[in-house]
Amino acid sequence: MQERTRRGAPGGELPLYVRLSERLIREIAAGHLPDGSRLPPERELAASLGTSVGTLRKALADLARKGLLERIQGSGNYVRHRPDVASVYSFFRLERLAGGGLPTAQILSLDSDLPVPEGSGLTGRTGHRIRRLRRLEGEPAAIEEIWLDGRFATRLDAAAISESLYLYYRDALDLVIARVEDRVGIDRVPDWSPTDFAPLPGAASAHVERSSWGAGLDVAEYSRTWFDNEKARYVSRMGKG
Repeated sequence: MQERTRRGAPGGELPLYVRLSERLIREIAAGHLPDGSRLPPERELAASLGTSVGTLRKALADLARKGLLERIQGSGNYVRHRPDVASVYSFFRLERLAGGGLPTAQILSLDSDLPVPEGSGLTGRTGHRIRRLRRLEGEPAAIEEIWLDGRFATRLDAAAISESLYLYYRDALDLVIARVEDRVGIDRVPDWSPTDFAPLPGAASAHVERSSWGAGLDVAEYSRTWFDNEKARYVSRMGKG
């Protein structure tokens, strides 16, 4: 049996304040908002980000809870850089060339009960195959093919997986991705690539192969990502600085 969504199926989105918070987390990590810097007044910042003051305040409260913002009464909001912040996109390593950028996703197809490809770490099993187009600040930047071990679910909710897969895994499947291993290289763009993605099918493209584990010893998810190196770069930050 197969379940398939139509290409470009619409999906649910994260709440506005969460998307704004995630955007600011990535801007802080990229150094666009330096440690110790004072944010502009809330009305001014809200206008520059195209949001309401109420939504901005909820996002800033989220940053404060995560230790990324110090709110001083009568003085303002100050950035406090810290590594390893828990965030929706903490495992998403692609950024704009200038750094940061909010990622979004569009499902291209979702198939279930398919044999998982050789060399994936899931060999011999059946699983769910998810293909998505990823954008950074609205610009098409990458395509993904993701395989999830079918033992975690008989079906997936196409609407719910349009944003953060790892958040969906945690909340809907009780699967927490604890670690990942990425291998970065070059690969040919697959023939299922949409016209929105600039590198043409068959062209050489920057490529990331990922294996992901939950609490157990077995691979839970395997993915391949092709990204446009004229729009995005792969970034991995380590250490306390």
